[in-house]
Amino acid sequence: MIEPCLIAQISDPHIKAEGRLSYRQVDTARALRQAIDKLERLIPRPQLLLISGDLVDFGRPDEYATLREILADSSLPIYLIPGNHDHRENLRAAFPTLTHLFQHPRFVQWAVDDYPVRLIGLDSSVPGASHGLLCPARLQWLDETLHQQPTRPTLVMLHHHPFASGIAHMDRQPLRHASALAEVIVQHPQVERVLCGHLHRSLQARFANTLAMSCPGVSHQVSLRLDGAGTPSFHLEPPGYLLHHWTPAAGLVTHQGFIDDYPGPFPFYDDNGLID
Repeated sequence: MIEPCLIAQISDPHIKAEGRLSYRQVDTARALRQAIDKLERLIPRPQLLLISGDLVDFGRPDEYATLREILADSSLPIYLIPGNHDHRENLRAAFPTLTHLFQHPRFVQWAVDDYPVRLIGLDSSVPGASHGLLCPARLQWLDETLHQQPTRPTLVMLHHHPFASGIAHMDRQPLRHASALAEVIVQHPQVERVLCGHLHRSLQARFANTLAMSCPGVSHQVSLRLDGAGTPSFHLEPPGYLLHHWTPAAGLVTHQGFIDDYPGPFPFYDDNGLID
């Protein structure tokens, strides 16, 4: 019998070292600790944790050391991909025991077959650039990897968004040539979701006959400006996470949760079936 699978996703922790604040406003280390604590307290607890890039702020070894210290508080298996703020070699050097980071000789790309849902991580980072790109070699690897298990439900995760978000400054740094990724994904109907980060907001869009969705930021959110005006900015809106719940009967259902704690739960009804 195939068991259900509960997968947590967070994104864009942007960890800085020595208590520094990101953009002189955000204590990203504290925010990530809060996120880990929240996920550990969920009932039921997720079986694993995906983190979809921009793990640290400048790709420095001391930042990755801080990230490693914080993630050590999690009891969940953790799977990482890089974003445009990351540095492949420093990431690998900081996490030598995370064997998935070393599956591909050049890129931080991996496939994990240990769960009812297959997990695939893609490396869309371009050193020194904010936008993302999947070169022919990375796309060929994806296509070959998907061909290996054509009937198994699969999540594909990358950092950069492969769809237009409507937020102008973010759409100047998306996954470039996203149609090339779509040409691969559309051939593999077992792909249940294409997951990403980068946008620091929860968005969903149709993509290659499946659903692409971005995860909210673990600390700060990109300002919701759909008019194309204004300076690129962020808000200290409630940070969040995604829970991807797969069951054989229903397939994959995704929930958004908030890292902060709020009052509740409160009953809709009392013992008599009514609250005045």
